[in-house]
Amino acid sequence: MLNKASIDLIKSFEGLKLTAYLCPANVPTIGYGTTKGLTRADVGRKTITEAEATRLLVEDVARFEKAVDELVKVKLTENQRGALVSWTYNLGEAKLAGSPLLGFINAKANTADIERSWLKWNKARVKGVLKPLAGLTRRRQAEIALWKKP
Repeated sequence: MLNKASIDLIKSFEGLKLTAYLCPANVPTIGYGTTKGLTRADVGRKTITEAEATRLLVEDVARFEKAVDELVKVKLTENQRGALVSWTYNLGEAKLAGSPLLGFINAKANTADIERSWLKWNKARVKGVLKPLAGLTRRRQAEIALWKKP
């Protein structure tokens, strides 16, 4: 289970929306960033309660914790693990598995190299074009700050 700082980070950046919507990357989303099982037809129509949003978050986080635990081959602190789960929650397991960031982490690279790699993941496709998004930039900065916190 993630520590409170990590869960709070995910919640703060995902926000809570009880009606399905399209995120900036044009993906149907609900609750605290859940995309599982949603279709475009759900946007603006499907609603959930806050309790359901929390349940979905817990389920999603468990999935991403498992991915991080399987892919990372070095010992992480609670905050490092939580920051990486937040990153993976936002970007997906496949992105982590194929990322240079994972290579740096598993190679026990210095913090500066990990931070540089981490902060590059601040872009999303908007109308087909990969663009930096201010919200993703803030999220990556918050995640790396948590990563560096003892």
